[in-house]
Amino acid sequence: VHGGIFSIMVKAETLLLDGESLNPFTLVRIGNGKTMINLTQDAWERVAKGRQVIDHILESQQVVYGINTGFGNFASVKINPDQVDELQLNLIRSHCAGVGEIMSPDRTRMLAALRVNVFAKGVSGIRVETVKRILAILNADCLPAVPMKGTVGASGDLAPLSHLALGFLGEGQMWDPTKQQLRPARDVLADHKLEPIELKAKEGLAMINGTTLITALGCEAFVRAFRILRQANVVAAMSLEAMRGSVTAFNPRIHAVRPHFGQIQTAAQLRELLHGQGNQSAISRSHHNCGRVQDSYTLRCIPQIHGIVLDTLKFVEKILSVELNSATDNPMVFFGSDDRFDVQDAYKLTSTQDGSEFTISGGNFHGEYPAKACDFLAIGIHELANVSERRIERLVNPTLSHGLPAFLVKNGGLNSGFMIAHCTAAALVSENKVLCHPSSVDSISTSAGQEDHVSMGGWAARKALIVVEHVETVVAIELLAACQGIEFLRPLTTTPALEAVHALVRSQIPAWGSDRNMSVDINAAVQMLREEKVWRVVTEFTVPKASL
Repeated sequence: VHGGIFSIMVKAETLLLDGESLNPFTLVRIGNGKTMINLTQDAWERVAKGRQVIDHILESQQVVYGINTGFGNFASVKINPDQVDELQLNLIRSHCAGVGEIMSPDRTRMLAALRVNVFAKGVSGIRVETVKRILAILNADCLPAVPMKGTVGASGDLAPLSHLALGFLGEGQMWDPTKQQLRPARDVLADHKLEPIELKAKEGLAMINGTTLITALGCEAFVRAFRILRQANVVAAMSLEAMRGSVTAFNPRIHAVRPHFGQIQTAAQLRELLHGQGNQSAISRSHHNCGRVQDSYTLRCIPQIHGIVLDTLKFVEKILSVELNSATDNPMVFFGSDDRFDVQDAYKLTSTQDGSEFTISGGNFHGEYPAKACDFLAIGIHELANVSERRIERLVNPTLSHGLPAFLVKNGGLNSGFMIAHCTAAALVSENKVLCHPSSVDSISTSAGQEDHVSMGGWAARKALIVVEHVETVVAIELLAACQGIEFLRPLTTTPALEAVHALVRSQIPAWGSDRNMSVDINAAVQMLREEKVWRVVTEFTVPKASL
């Protein structure tokens, strides 16, 4: 049942988080709201052991950062034992300084689930009871209102994660899945018979110290980028057919002597889709002896241009997959002996049968890794739009399209056809050129100079999503233009796989006979690509090579 920006979902399955094996695709699936989450038994045991370390610190009255001291520049201020719980609550309230648009339900679910996956590692010092209450609230789809802006991505994504924690505390605003509106969190929890969390020592810090927002948004950007990449290869193949391009440049011998993984994979996919032995295209046969020696770069160099996008995404996936299963708290708690590490600078605590318990302060909260990954993702995926817009220009330009009518429409002049659709593509590509400036090359000192280098990863992740959205739209416009171009080559047909794509598009978007509202068609094509319908159609005919 859909309503507003949030929705009530039927939970179809339960996914167990262990702090070790979460991947971007699974996190995005959790965000869709159709799964409940829980921890594995081993993870629950780690959480319990990690909390024992905090309890022993409190019993021993040792001074440990974030447990019985202030935060940031106040790290040297010792907190009285009877105020350590108040310290955590004050931390959350004071750090709720986020602004801007409220995160969508999908992204809020991802944010919360990823934080729980961090807890599963057992080094955060949070109580089992607290994690159980968070899971109960999350699985009921009662989602705290989290503003998107306010993190510099250094000492964790402090502001957005504080808003997340605030809702779990029963303060601030929360989405009511029953009444389909934002309401006071305490009322939403009470109406759904859910208990708010009650923060004890270290737990506020555990809730907010980490790269969770950067990584969650980066995973969404990555998954959407991968989906549009493998469909962009299909769309490019259709454009090549519409402009009577050659398949010669995709010969495997060419790519074997420049053996980049992405280039080889892309060329192989194009060979699967286009004219070849056992995969006939009447369009391709019709211009076999046309005398044209070489195609333009936007057609001939698809493997080289699209290929590096795939290789970039492979790198991004590696970084994000590690980050998804990393502990990014500070300080972190450890238990059990390990001779590989020197813990002389740690706060060494009670000796146990297994060894020692201790905490270590470090800098895992710094967001440089996912920030760089998001910047690389934006730069890489943008190139799909960059080259796609150039192919659109060739399709609509009669001096470049090899026989197609101006702007892909009959009765040009009376009709403008794809004239302004191309302008839209050009506008989005130009916006992307600005958005692709890396956020992570910037830094600004905060917290009175204590946090003197920051990653700006929050903005890197947010703008990566904008870039991906623009790419989806530009490729959708190319898809429409390529299908329209093929209309003018009838009765000739392309390969069975590409004919199936053409039929899919025409099942929802009719051919352009005379001018109409183009934005409706563009939006429909974008949705088609986001739902991976183009990809699913071609896989019924072949198994194109576009994997990570």
